[in-house]
Amino acid sequence: MKDSLEFKRRNTWLERERGDIERVSEEYMRFIDGNRTVRRTVEYFIEEAKNFGFTEWNENKKSGKFYVVNKGKSVGFFVMDGDLNEGFNIIVAHIDSPRIDLKPMPLIEDEGFLIAKTRYYGGIKKYQWFSIPLALEGVVYTSDGRIVELSVGFKEEDPVLVIPDLLPHLDKEDMKLSEKFKGESLNPILGTIPAEKSDEKAKNKVKMRILKILKEKYGIVEEDLISAELELVPALEVREVGFDSSLIAAYGHDDRVCAYSAFKALIESKERSRNSIVLLLDREEIGSEGNTGARSRFWYRILRRIVGDNLDELLEKSAVISGDVSAGLNPLFKDVHELNNAPRLGHGVIILRYTGRNGKFGASEARAEFVGKLRILLNENGVIWQAGELGKVDVGGGGTVAKFFAELGMDVVDMGPPVLSMHSPYELLSKADLHETIQAYRVFLEKFS
Repeated sequence: MKDSLEFKRRNTWLERERGDIERVSEEYMRFIDGNRTVRRTVEYFIEEAKNFGFTEWNENKKSGKFYVVNKGKSVGFFVMDGDLNEGFNIIVAHIDSPRIDLKPMPLIEDEGFLIAKTRYYGGIKKYQWFSIPLALEGVVYTSDGRIVELSVGFKEEDPVLVIPDLLPHLDKEDMKLSEKFKGESLNPILGTIPAEKSDEKAKNKVKMRILKILKEKYGIVEEDLISAELELVPALEVREVGFDSSLIAAYGHDDRVCAYSAFKALIESKERSRNSIVLLLDREEIGSEGNTGARSRFWYRILRRIVGDNLDELLEKSAVISGDVSAGLNPLFKDVHELNNAPRLGHGVIILRYTGRNGKFGASEARAEFVGKLRILLNENGVIWQAGELGKVDVGGGGTVAKFFAELGMDVVDMGPPVLSMHSPYELLSKADLHETIQAYRVFLEKFS
């Protein structure tokens, strides 16, 4: 009687074949290691989609498998092979992660160092970005109209950039976190060698030498940096964690793990119950603002061209999974969680009915009927899942893209794996939860109606 009445968490490791989990993890580790920026991630998924028969959308396409790129920084994948009047099953994830961006005029020489001035992107703990290897990646739009790609710090032979820390001997803060870790201090060293004697009249000799290197190697000058998107991301190697190799340490699990899982589920799904869409979006970490985030609705314009004026009615019939990670229970900091509702690593994908903060402020809350149908579907298909919240009341909180889709009348729920050290340069993910997230997304696309 107790077994049938009480909800019990299931440990994925005890119910799945280790080989199945490892096969999925190996492929994912290659992906997350090689795609640490939004642009790079979009390019990866487009190339993969072409291998599975997807082609770029044009005005004549009303059905089939196609993709739509939005300004190189978000992308939608559409499988339109069913009755349009039934609505859509949609999975949405974001592909941006917290990082450090270079300012438009970044180059400053100070005390024989050339440093780059920056502005951080998204919610970070600033101290975590000091004294770790950083790579610089992005694009520069030059004065003569060229697009130059920069990528420095990922190859073994590349130099890396480092934001220098302050030694503890000179940072006495009575055991508190130092207040010296400020946003304006997140400045990596670009060089220290002064210009050659022929340039000895130059005021900023180190800057002049680095500018010459940039000109010789990339054909860019300082003014070109004003029209550049250059970002610093961790150059830390993706690694397995623990004597049992059960976890994956990497930058950007939030939220490229859900993007990867959604795409994987789409290409592996068979005989889908409804037309299926996967949207991979930018700028979630800063509120989904701008023309490449969830508020841009580029996908909406494409669908309207395909289905016509009754799109709004079809969307109200549709179902959405907002694929995003959540905070797993950290055994070192249990006090910030309400343990009965805290997600556990290794216990499957999370159904997160609401996010927001304090009194559910800013949340999109899934209605009971939708969560119930989804729960029954996962149970019937053997998917291991758990319920969760993002921390204690008045302690935790956060937002996802869910509310922007709910505003269009669609049923939406957040669902993704738990992660430790979220928003840090080196997040931790359970291989087992990755496996179960892909299975949950695939079942949703194949069978939810």
